Amino acid sequence: MDSELLHSPAVGLAEEEEADMNDWKLPLAFMKKRHSEKIEGSKALAQSWRMKDRMKTVSVALVLCLNVGVDPPDVVKTSPCARLECWIDPLSMSPQKALETIGANLQKQYENWQPRARYKQSLDPTVDEVKKLCTSLRRNAKEERVLFHYNGHGVPRPTVNGEIWVFNKNYTQYIPLSIYDLQTWMGSPSIFVYDCSNAGIIVKSFKQFALQREQELEVAAINPSHPLAQMPLPPSMKNCIQLAACEASELLPMNPDLPADLFTSCLTTPIKIALRWFCMQKSAKLVPGVTLDLIEKIPGRLNDRRTPLGELNWIFTAITDTIAWNVLPRDLFQKLFRQDLLVASLFRNFLLAERIMRSYNCTPVSSPRLPPTYMHAMWQAWDLAVDICLSQLPTIIEEGTAFRHSPFFAEQLTAFQVWLTMGVENRNPPEQLPIVLQVLLSQVHRLRALDLLGRFLDLGPWAVSLALSVGIFPYVLKLLQSSARELRPLLVFIWAKILAVDSAEHRTMAVFILAVIVNSYNTGQEACLQGNLIANCLEQLSDPHPLLRQWVAICLGRIWQNFDPARWCGVRDSAHEKLYTLLSDPIPEVRCAAVFALGTFVGNSAERTDHSTTIDHNVAMMLAQLINDGSPVVRKELVVALSHLVVQYESNFCTVALQFIEEEKNYTVPSPANTAEPGNLTPVRDSPAIPRLRSVNSYTNIRAATTARNLNKSLQNLNLNEEGGPAAFSPGNLSTSSSASSTLGSPDNDEYILSFETIDKMRRVSSYSSLNSLIGNSCLVVLIQILGIASNPDLKQRFNAQFFCQQATMNARPQRILDSGSLTQSAPASPTSKGTHIHQAGGSPPMPSTSSSSLTNEVPKPPTREQPATRPPYTPTLGGQAPHSHQFPRTRKMFDKGPEQAAEDGDEPGGHRNYISPALQTGLCDWSAKYFAQPVMKIPEEHDLESQVRMERQWRFLRNTRVRRQSRGITQRGVSRLDDQIFINRNPGVPSVVKFHPFNTCIAVADKDSICFWDWEKGERLDYFYNGNPRYTRITAMEYLNGHDCSLLLTATDDGALRIWKNFADQKNPEMVTAWQGLSDMLPTTRGAGMVVDWEQETGLLMTSGDVRVIRIWDTDREMKVQDIPTGADSCVTSLSCDSQRSLIVAGLGDGSVRVFDRRMGPNECRVMTYREHGAWVVKAHLQKETDGHIISVSVNGDVRFFEPRSPDSINVLQTVKGLTALDIHPQANLFACGSMNQFIAVYNANGDVISNIKYYDGFMGQRIGAISCLAFHPYWPHLAVGSNDYYMSIYSAEKRLR
Repeated sequence: MDSELLHSPAVGLAEEEEADMNDWKLPLAFMKKRHSEKIEGSKALAQSWRMKDRMKTVSVALVLCLNVGVDPPDVVKTSPCARLECWIDPLSMSPQKALETIGANLQKQYENWQPRARYKQSLDPTVDEVKKLCTSLRRNAKEERVLFHYNGHGVPRPTVNGEIWVFNKNYTQYIPLSIYDLQTWMGSPSIFVYDCSNAGIIVKSFKQFALQREQELEVAAINPSHPLAQMPLPPSMKNCIQLAACEASELLPMNPDLPADLFTSCLTTPIKIALRWFCMQKSAKLVPGVTLDLIEKIPGRLNDRRTPLGELNWIFTAITDTIAWNVLPRDLFQKLFRQDLLVASLFRNFLLAERIMRSYNCTPVSSPRLPPTYMHAMWQAWDLAVDICLSQLPTIIEEGTAFRHSPFFAEQLTAFQVWLTMGVENRNPPEQLPIVLQVLLSQVHRLRALDLLGRFLDLGPWAVSLALSVGIFPYVLKLLQSSARELRPLLVFIWAKILAVDSAEHRTMAVFILAVIVNSYNTGQEACLQGNLIANCLEQLSDPHPLLRQWVAICLGRIWQNFDPARWCGVRDSAHEKLYTLLSDPIPEVRCAAVFALGTFVGNSAERTDHSTTIDHNVAMMLAQLINDGSPVVRKELVVALSHLVVQYESNFCTVALQFIEEEKNYTVPSPANTAEPGNLTPVRDSPAIPRLRSVNSYTNIRAATTARNLNKSLQNLNLNEEGGPAAFSPGNLSTSSSASSTLGSPDNDEYILSFETIDKMRRVSSYSSLNSLIGNSCLVVLIQILGIASNPDLKQRFNAQFFCQQATMNARPQRILDSGSLTQSAPASPTSKGTHIHQAGGSPPMPSTSSSSLTNEVPKPPTREQPATRPPYTPTLGGQAPHSHQFPRTRKMFDKGPEQAAEDGDEPGGHRNYISPALQTGLCDWSAKYFAQPVMKIPEEHDLESQVRMERQWRFLRNTRVRRQSRGITQRGVSRLDDQIFINRNPGVPSVVKFHPFNTCIAVADKDSICFWDWEKGERLDYFYNGNPRYTRITAMEYLNGHDCSLLLTATDDGALRIWKNFADQKNPEMVTAWQGLSDMLPTTRGAGMVVDWEQETGLLMTSGDVRVIRIWDTDREMKVQDIPTGADSCVTSLSCDSQRSLIVAGLGDGSVRVFDRRMGPNECRVMTYREHGAWVVKAHLQKETDGHIISVSVNGDVRFFEPRSPDSINVLQTVKGLTALDIHPQANLFACGSMNQFIAVYNANGDVISNIKYYDGFMGQRIGAISCLAFHPYWPHLAVGSNDYYMSIYSAEKRLR
């Protein structure tokens, strides 16, 4: 065997090795989204697609300066020359008639795009006529847009001074008209079209005059005495749009095959001019038989998509829209192509004008200026579509054959489909998206288009934002009214995506849409109530699809939120009783949604009747079941739901608070247990009398009060972040003042503070008080719940509840119940951008803080410390602060009124409620809605065989296989010695629990309240952080969850709290994934077993017990208690071991008994065997995992006994040293190691032979090892970790020749 194998288990994985398939099958605990991300909604994308200033062009001025028959003096025309104006030859009739006909034709051409506008013609006008026309149109249009169309083909070119030309009354002179005056008359918003040579000059002059106006406006605003300020303010021209036929130095084309008003023709008759221009190109010769005369005979109407002309127009619209969307910036596209129907049509046609006129060396100009589009690839698709259409034309006209529709849209959908299928994730948007929008208009392609659109939207919020920017919203809105059943699933999916495939999924999306509609929207609530939504939702509560159950509950909670008619409709349908079933749902999110629904059900502020009060109290009693729910999201929602009850029955709870105070004066805390010396964490097991333990299910004596010595005299101000939780707080500092007696103070004492122990005392008082005669049992239950959550191991829920306790009881103070003279007010704390520390008595380091996340507790790395037994110091993380957070005084009295603002509000009847309500809310609904915004059709990364996540998992599983195989080779040879010291280091605190990671070189070492991680191969410390348990509690057990994959660390403390950590022992900050009260009646003491746990990765079950009379089983997938197994003994459980294959649990107890339970049986029959052969405290009970595995148990007296689970007596007995303090059994190598107070370790084989005695540390002048505080074997390698009371942590391994 290679000597490095033992020390480098994860290096050099062979290519041919295959990962153990069992690793792939093992479930992962606490890896759901609710554990890995903040409970909050998606960050809102800017809604640039929603046009707040949608406009309409309501008036159009058509100004034609043609002077038919007379050419302007500054333009020399060719012969022949372009003559057609609005497709009419002006020389074919009298000049006046030609002018009128051209004007009428131009109006008709514009009316095709905007038929409802008000049109006014001004034919060969004077300056006054133009002024009258423009001012009249602006007056009638008010704030809407006006269009000014100028044709200057019969007048001189514009001047560089910013003038265009019109006529005098007698048509003997050309009169200049200043653009500045035109701006004044037209006002804003306006759009100007200039069809004349050198039109670019007008655009430049317009901008110069607009800038001049802005400066005049600024001067008038700054200096009221300025002459400009006395005059009417000139209109701002910022919102004006200009379209000009050519640049400042260019003349219009004079080709006789083209119309003279080519620019106007492109803008108003695009299909006609596009077809003529196509026929004039060389490529048109490939289409035989098509002439300019034939083009005039194309059948159909522009607005009928089933005809050739209508289809070409449809394709043209799709192509120009697509070019604009792909080339223009998003905001400019929205302004020009989505804000105004006429403007959008003109700009689409302007793209054609640029293409055609550039071919004649003429460049159209626009303001705002557009990027060049005349070379865009989509024009080739247009040419192809025209080609296909025109090729059919001769046979259609001459022979009457049927028209074959263009394959354009089908081909574009295929291109879009290729983009969706073949593209990578980070890519440019698909250029076909606007075409997909156009295809929705077609019944032929609609189903396919919706399917592709749904797949595109599923890519994520960015895709939804793109689709909305194209303008999908009104189309889908219209299609929702369609009666086609085959479209409904796709439309629901798309609609759900915009507002954020089996039938249950479609119903879930439908419920989500309804939940959005009724969310804080009274009209929506009324409409859904009339539509019988409540009854329909109640029918779905038992659906097997959990996401549907979740959204049904959220929808119900939203429809009756602050809407009393819906609440009473729910009462008539017994909605609250039907929701009760979801409180025990296996899915935490569903339980959470049910709590939300019941919370809003009792949270209405309408007048209360006896009936409604009875319902509220029934709901309160049902919510009482969830006080110890395993999921923090459920408990957090529970705090909010309970807050609704307290706000509704405020006066009753004030009475409860007063009664607590009165009865607390006469209540004395039992004497606390003495604190053990440092490191002396073992129980005194030779005590003849084991104290009887309390029942877990009682509300009394939830925690023992501890000594007031060394506890804080002040409670830090509560910094509430945006979620209603603390921005920075420590779990160990909720304390009372020191007192000679063991009482916790009274209202008459200036040191009276809402604290951890005070809360516990209030719970005790409530258990025997006479308040039932005052307000009934339900108010007591609610207050007990809030107080229970206020001592929760999860910091977020704890402080939500503590804050609410203070707020809900503050009205029991002056002018209400108590005498104000008995309480004092402290100065407010100074505001800070960080969470502040709470300084402990005795100058010990400050406590760590929680992060602003609802589920995580980030703890920064501590610096290296020389003092071993001190807790690591931390810098608090940045957290959001809610209003008023800096106003709280540092020392909060229990019934302190809080900030001054609250005191002012309190004078009003609703002031108190308004103050409480915003502080307590969760992001559950918004977080749940994120599901619909994220991709749901995409293959998850963990299932994608080529993803990085999958590769990393495969590497870990190969490493695991290697470790198992190599360690098995060593242990099967037999280990004859185990005393080679491979690691030693001084731990920051006295080791109390030690745990090897099963597959990497990391070892976790816990002291009283912190955890240190070491790399035993490199001999270096990786991490050290504070566990978060209160100071009078200690860590008594640890387990690695998901050790084969993404490891989490579970810690258990002797107050019954369980905490799960991630990101430890690496470069990240440790974060708390979740925490909950595993056992609710634990008494922290150094004489008990604390809390003991055993973990089954195969089933996701966690067995917990300790100083209680039950073994409690938690299902980590459901995050709920699934079974309580009574131990049947009056002593504590000291050790747990389980076997998932046989469903057996073995428990060692403090009275020396070893009990075997079959968890498949009922509570009364599940204890299948009891062994009473040990005479003292059982240190370890181990159940071998094989099919016929034995039970091995060891007592403090050193006797090792082997049991066969089906046999009533032991089958073997070995005797080791007496006075054991720690023991562990190697699961693979048939070794067990004993540590004692006598400062040595003995390692035995299965026959009871001593293979090693370890008394000294290796090294020069090797010192004697300290009293053994803990030891543990590696699950696979023959390594033994030993912690001792002298702070040292050492690891011993098999002799080197084996390695």
